[in-house]
Amino acid sequence: QVQLVESGGGLVQAGGSLRLSCAASGRIFGINFMGWYRQAPEKQREFIAGITSGGTTNYVDSVKARFTISRDSAKNTVYLQMNSLKAEDTAVYYCHMRVLGSGLRLVDYWGQGTQVTVSS
Repeated sequence: QVQLVESGGGLVQAGGSLRLSCAASGRIFGINFMGWYRQAPEKQREFIAGITSGGTTNYVDSVKARFTISRDSAKNTVYLQMNSLKAEDTAVYYCHMRVLGSGLRLVDYWGQGTQVTVSS
């Protein structure tokens, strides 16, 4: 079994920064894709950033130039550096990984979620 553990959320003033981390543990033979999603109150969960095993990144337009996703493959960890935070960034943030585990199948895993609150 694989577990994802997130950290780094909290309360920050508008214009501030936070860094989220998500570490995977368990029987992992490789991680194909890592990403971050968020869900604001009464809204659907939305994709915001992703990074492939080759390092290619993509972002939703609303966070481009403010958020940076990165990965440490040796540590099975993905990061999200969030700068110039806005009130509308307030949400629960979830990490996602597509993991090659035992049985050599790709399986999707999710973190438990971490609250990010930006005060205006």
